[in-house]
Parts: sequence; structure tokens; C-alpha cells
Amino acid sequence: MTRRFLIAAAAGAAVLSALVAMFAGLWTPWASSRYTQGVDVSHHQGAIDWRTLASQDIAFAYIKATEGATHVDTRFSDNWEAAGAVGLYRGAYHFFTLCQPGARQAANFIAAVPRVAGALPHALDMEHMGPCREGPTMSDVVGEMRVWLDLVEAHYGARPLIYTTREFHDAHLRDVTGERFWIRSLGVAPRFRQNDWVIWQHHNKARRRGVQGPIDLNAFRGNATQLADFAQEHTS
Repeated sequence: MTRRFLIAAAAGAAVLSALVAMFAGLWTPWASSRYTQGVDVSHHQGAIDWRTLASQDIAFAYIKATEGATHVDTRFSDNWEAAGAVGLYRGAYHFFTLCQPGARQAANFIAAVPRVAGALPHALDMEHMGPCREGPTMSDVVGEMRVWLDLVEAHYGARPLIYTTREFHDAHLRDVTGERFWIRSLGVAPRFRQNDWVIWQHHNKARRRGVQGPIDLNAFRGNATQLADFAQEHTS
């Protein structure tokens, strides 16, 4: 190999390493430059050092609470208390399955998540494409989703967000109006629900001090003052 080739190869490897580092460890630049940053977590992140995590320009956290009609995330209580203790705005989310009625799933969430003034509006994770392993898949996905949203809104005093992917949205939610969305769109700004999204999940394999393994990064569509206003929707 010639010296010129080796230099070019080394330069190319350096650029590739920089790009990998950007997408694996740093904020997605176009998300962090305009919006307020946060994370979402579940038991998959294990024990989190929330003080260290919060020190890295993170203002809010969404924490998995429940799934379906019976499951409660094993780290929800610990994460909920610890995130609040370090001053992060926090909300909880429920993973909605197509296998249990919306009312039963709402009851599971309400039993697990305390009412706290100043919490972020909670969120409903709508991405499960089915089919169900036990029992029939629900026939009216939007109707059951709205049952969950209505019950949770009545209990906490704020209308929840709908988290969704492009695949699930196009299969079930195209005709839904009057709701606010949390959009998964890795690396690029949301290209659907462009006027309706409040939070954008822009990264799913970031690395942050205080967390073992990858973590999801999110951008709130506003500044710190607007995030504080968003949190004030929960009044009880």
C-alpha cells in the first residue's frame, strides 16, 4: 500500500468513527439545537444514577409504568421517585397491547402511577402490531385507545400523549384527530403528524453517564418555560 492510500484510509476511518460516536453517544444535533432534551426509560436500563444522568442537559424523563392489564415495570417506583428527587420533570407511560380492553389497561396504569402535581401529561405507547398470543386481537383499536385516554385524563386531570411509530400510525391512527403525539422518528424530524407532535424520540441507542447500556433520547417541542407550562397541566 502507498503512504497516500494509508493516510486516506486513516482519514476515512476517523470520519466514520466520528459519525458513529455522534449517533451512538451525542445528542442528535438538529434535535438538541432547537428543543428541550429528555429521556425515556424502563427496566431495560437497569439501575440508573439519576443525578449523573440529569446533569447532562436533560430536563425531563418519561418512565415506563405498566403494560397491558396486569404488568407493572419492575423499576417504575424506583425510577419515578429518583427522577423526581433530582428535579426532573417526569411523566409515566403505558405500553398498550391489542389483547386486553382499554378500561382494564387504564385501571392497571392508574393503580401504579401516583397523582402528582406538576407531572408531565402521561403517555400511551401505541406500537404493538399484534397478534395476541392469548385471546383475540381487539377489533376497535382506536375505540379502546380512547377509553384508556379518557379514563386516565379523568383521573389525572391532563390529556395523555399518544406515542407511536409510522408503522402503527399508518395501520390504525391515520384518521385520529384532536390528540397530541409523541413521535418515534430516529435521526430525522417527524414526517407525519407534523402539526400535532409535542415530543420527538430522535435516538434509541445513545450512551449517557449514569446509565448502563443504550438509552432513548427525546426532544420536547419548546423551551424550558414551555416545558414547565406543559407540566402544569397536571394540577392534582
